[in-house]
Amino acid sequence: MITIDSYSFKGKKAIVRVDFNVPLDKKTLEVTDDTRIRGAVPTIKKILGDGGAVILMSHLGRPDGTPQDKYSLRHVVPAIEKNLGQKIKFAADCMGEETKKMAAGLKPGEVLLLENLRFYEEEEGKPYSLPETASEEEKKEAKARVKESQKNFVKQLASYADCYVNDAFGTAHRAHASTALIAAHFPGNSMFGYLIESELKAMDKVLKSPTKPFTAIMGGAKVSDKILIIENLLDRVDNLIIGGGMTYTFICAQGGKVGKSICETDKLELANQLLEKAKAKGVKVYLPVDAVNADAFDANANTQITPIDSTPDGWMGLDIGPKTIAKFREVILESKTILWNGPMGVFEMDKFAAGTSEIAKAIAEATQRGAFSLVGGGDSVAAVNKNHLADKISFVSTGGGAMLEYMEGKELPGIKAIRG
Repeated sequence: MITIDSYSFKGKKAIVRVDFNVPLDKKTLEVTDDTRIRGAVPTIKKILGDGGAVILMSHLGRPDGTPQDKYSLRHVVPAIEKNLGQKIKFAADCMGEETKKMAAGLKPGEVLLLENLRFYEEEEGKPYSLPETASEEEKKEAKARVKESQKNFVKQLASYADCYVNDAFGTAHRAHASTALIAAHFPGNSMFGYLIESELKAMDKVLKSPTKPFTAIMGGAKVSDKILIIENLLDRVDNLIIGGGMTYTFICAQGGKVGKSICETDKLELANQLLEKAKAKGVKVYLPVDAVNADAFDANANTQITPIDSTPDGWMGLDIGPKTIAKFREVILESKTILWNGPMGVFEMDKFAAGTSEIAKAIAEATQRGAFSLVGGGDSVAAVNKNHLADKISFVSTGGGAMLEYMEGKELPGIKAIRG
């Protein structure tokens, strides 16, 4: 397999799939977090440094095949230029004759950004425009039309360049035109960018050669969202820390009182089965012992701390309590490999963010003591960034869903397209 370091881009045009699906201010439409843009810079600079030209393609939001200004990648141009330190060209469409001309005229050292790929339904390969009343036959015909036009869509994208680089880990789990299909047009000239290379290296280190003891910290609302990753990790980890809303499914399964806390009552048996599997494999499972409860799902709600299995009627657990924080911190600091995905509470409300922030701080401290840490998932990454700890974590993943699926042992279409 070709690597970006072994490839010379001199005199070549590289079409690069990046993940510039970045948050924009609702009023000014300016980029509010340029993490993903900064992550793509090393790959872009390598190509330019070799004497090549770069054609960037990405999606932004979910326009569902319809051009909309709020999803235009032109709003991202200033942030790209700031991080690259040079002006770039912008194609107001990713298709069409004008874009073909712009790509054809691109000179070494220049960068061209294409408009949002998802302005075309061919990118995702699903017919968005069908009414809800459409029959199965109509759906089948529409899907066939999209598949055929998708071939032409990919063919035109590929025609712009001499080689293909996928550096969008955040979309690697999607079988989309720009991630899973385009590589076939560049046999012997397709490769991963530095960002994906580093993502895969970090995840393989955790999955295949972790230094013991290995602790996985799983948070979030639902057990059902994390079943596969937990099961896949049980053969690898020494400790499994569980927090967030899914805690209460485990607590309820064990006969505890959960009040109005989120609880998947149809997953109680599954929760007990996971605990039994962990026990059989010698994995220590740590559930919260206390919680910060609220009388409403509200930032200004009244709060109280109780044992995790004694949530009062009408109340709900929205964060882990101080005793839990102390226990989890102790386990984390004794670990040599740490994987974290998912918040410990309702992190978006400051009143219930302490548990998640304290976990982030404990992981950073363990990392400074020599542990290898991998953090992924929106709220987990947000907690790291909010507490200014990104430089104190071994690796912060840019792909929440992609990271989860890779950790579950699934084959990601965007990775398979290049690895084979």
